[in-house]
Amino acid sequence: MRKITTYTVALFSVLVIFTSCKKEYETIESIDGAKIKDYIQKNNLQGIKDDPSGFYYQVVEEGTGNFFKNSDMVFYHVTVKSLLNGTQYLKSDEYFNLNNYVGYLNSFYNGSLSTSSYNIPAIRTAVLALKPGGIVRLFLPSHLAFGKNGAGVIPSNEIIEMIIETIPKTSQTEIDKERIEAFLSANNITATRHTSGVYYQVLTAGTGTDAIDEHSKLVVKYSGRLLDGTQFDSGDAFSTTLLGVIKGWGEVIPLFVQGTKVRVFIPSELGYGTLGNGAILPNSVLDFTIDITTVTNE
Repeated sequence: MRKITTYTVALFSVLVIFTSCKKEYETIESIDGAKIKDYIQKNNLQGIKDDPSGFYYQVVEEGTGNFFKNSDMVFYHVTVKSLLNGTQYLKSDEYFNLNNYVGYLNSFYNGSLSTSSYNIPAIRTAVLALKPGGIVRLFLPSHLAFGKNGAGVIPSNEIIEMIIETIPKTSQTEIDKERIEAFLSANNITATRHTSGVYYQVLTAGTGTDAIDEHSKLVVKYSGRLLDGTQFDSGDAFSTTLLGVIKGWGEVIPLFVQGTKVRVFIPSELGYGTLGNGAILPNSVLDFTIDITTVTNE
C-alpha cells in the first residue's frame, strides 16, 4: 500500500478549493447576459431577437422600401444610454446626423465620447434588419459595447441600450435641404436658394463698387451658429480671402459688395461635412450672419 503523505493531502485540498472557486466564479459576459434577460422579462418586451455573439435587439419600426444591404449608405440618429439606470450619454438631435455605409457600421466613432473608434458589430447586424426610416433598439453587454475602459462619460463595464433611427432620405443633400427649409419656415425667414444649395437672406444692401472674387482681401464681422442656436464662432474684424474660408462662404459672398450684411444657411457638405469641427457636430447645417465691412482688390 502506498503511503499518503502530508504533501499529497495538502495538494488534494488545494485542488478541491480551486475547483470549487472556479465553479462559483461568474464571467462579466454571463453577468451582463443575465441582467439583459432580466430587463427584457421585467419590461415584457416583445419581438426580441438574440444574436449568438451575446447581444439582443428589437426592431421598433421596420421602415419602408428594401432592406438595407452592406453596400448601402445609411443616414441615422443614435441614442446611447445605460440600460439599467437610463442615464443618457449621447443623443443626436434633429439638426445633425451620422452616416456611413452599412458594411462599415461596426466601427462606431463619436468625438463627444472619445477620440477612439469602437468595434461594435451589433450595429451593422441590427441595421441589416431594417429598411430606410426603420428604428431598432440594441441591448449590448459591456464587452460588446465600450468594455472595461468605458468611453468618455460612459463608465467601465456598462450595459448599453443603443437606439438607431434611420432616416428615409437617400442623400445628405436632401436631408440638409429639408432641415434648412423647415428652419426657415418655422422662423418666418424668407431666403433665396443659390444653385450650390446655400440659402441667403440680405439684411442690409451694400453700397460698394468693387466686385468680390477669390483673391479679394476681405474684412468681415460675423457670427456662426448651429440651427439649435448654439454659437460656435464669431469675429469683429476677421481678415481673409475666400480661399481661406469654407466652401459655403465662397459660393455666395461674391454675389455681394462692401457694406452688405447677409445671413447664410450652409448645408453640411459646404461646411464641415461628415467630420464636424469641435462644437460643430457631423453633418451640421451652419447659420452665419456676415457683415462685409471692407473689400480690397489689388
